[in-house]
Amino acid sequence: MNDTIIAMLGYIAWILILLIWLTSYRTFLVVAKQKAANAFKSDGSDSSPFGERLTRAQSNCVESFAFIGGLLLLALATDSIAITNDLALLVVAARLGQTITHLISTSVLAVQIRFTFFAIQLGICVYWVVLFASKFIGV
Repeated sequence: MNDTIIAMLGYIAWILILLIWLTSYRTFLVVAKQKAANAFKSDGSDSSPFGERLTRAQSNCVESFAFIGGLLLLALATDSIAITNDLALLVVAARLGQTITHLISTSVLAVQIRFTFFAIQLGICVYWVVLFASKFIGV
């Protein structure tokens, strides 16, 4: 198994962990009769501050999967893991760092740390795009 596959599996597992956590949290609220099952807003803005952060953190992971997961899949599909392998685990570690920081706090410092983790992911993905473009279209 290579780092690109491990990163892809790790990213998907992280999304699933957050989704299970979110559904467990919401199920608890319903069972405890603190919230009706059909009363949750999709952005989590109608729940506790932590519930809102958990909702947004899970959604943000799914949103970022389009470019992170997409590039990892592109590498696997085109036998180009040499492009992604060296930084694949770092991009997922930065994703985990961003999410965990988001779950812990929304202070100014936490937001700056969270942005740094996001910038790392974005920078790696832009670098990969340049490498893929160079390989496949000669840019």
